Amino acid sequence: MKRREFIAALGSAAAWPLAARAQQNEPTRRLGVLMASTENDSEVRNDVAAFTQKLRDLGWKDGENIHIDYRWGAADPARIRSEAAELVALKPDVIVAETALTVAPLRQMTSTIPIVFVRISDPLGGGFVASLAKPGGNITGFASFEFSVTGKMVEVLKQIAPTIDRVTVIYHAVQKPQAGMWQAIEKAAPSLGVQASVANADNAADITHIIDNAARNPGGGLVVLPNPVTDSNRGQIIALAAQHRIPAAYMYSFFVKDGGLVSYGSDPVVEYREAATYVDRIFKGAKPGDLPVQQPTQYELAINLKAAKALGLTISRNFLLLADEVIE
Repeated sequence: MKRREFIAALGSAAAWPLAARAQQNEPTRRLGVLMASTENDSEVRNDVAAFTQKLRDLGWKDGENIHIDYRWGAADPARIRSEAAELVALKPDVIVAETALTVAPLRQMTSTIPIVFVRISDPLGGGFVASLAKPGGNITGFASFEFSVTGKMVEVLKQIAPTIDRVTVIYHAVQKPQAGMWQAIEKAAPSLGVQASVANADNAADITHIIDNAARNPGGGLVVLPNPVTDSNRGQIIALAAQHRIPAAYMYSFFVKDGGLVSYGSDPVVEYREAATYVDRIFKGAKPGDLPVQQPTQYELAINLKAAKALGLTISRNFLLLADEVIE
């Protein structure tokens, strides 16, 4: 080997351990994840799995170059606030927050830690961002749907169960966006020949009371708005609706997979995957206030034919052709 080549080779070899040390010395990023739901919910675990897989695809591996702290609120506002305070005290580089129930207390506790939200319907009306295109501040994320979609839920329910003339809407009043969802239903219902009423559910006992009351008069249906209370108690809701033979519409298809009648809405898994891309961008220097709030580009219709048959409903071929998912 010539002397010049030998010196060049030595230089390259010397650079390898330096480069390796530089990579190893990169600081481990800390990520907080605040979930409003319960840890043992299988669908929520699927969402989290999709989120962490996308992070891995982007080069972020928990226990290696990133440390993830999870907190679970179990749909309890007091517990959520306590868990939020714990996460903020850890001073993570980013916090991912599920629903307005978690973002509201986080917003009060920190104006500096970047927050990426998922499953919020009205981040602008909720006061979380200055605008969808330019959120400003430390909060951005992924909205689940526009309020008009909840009106569409009543329309879908009326199509599948045309004899209903009233619906009871189950919502969670603590979350401000739920009022906007209800108003969209209230506006859409008369044109569909349906009388709508709303009932607040803070817990499982409230849900039982609401559905038992709805069953007292024939010809009624249920519209179940998405929130941590209804999501975590979906088994109870589906069972009671079947027991009382009440047609019910839901936002998310996992209700239908678990035995519910029909759903119309966005896919939360998509939001969690996209949230990982925003976490990646913030880790790399992007400011949350410069990342626009994203909204769904498509909605899905799902129907459970077994549930329809149990209710004595005949589903038209045209309706089945419109469905994105048919569960037999």
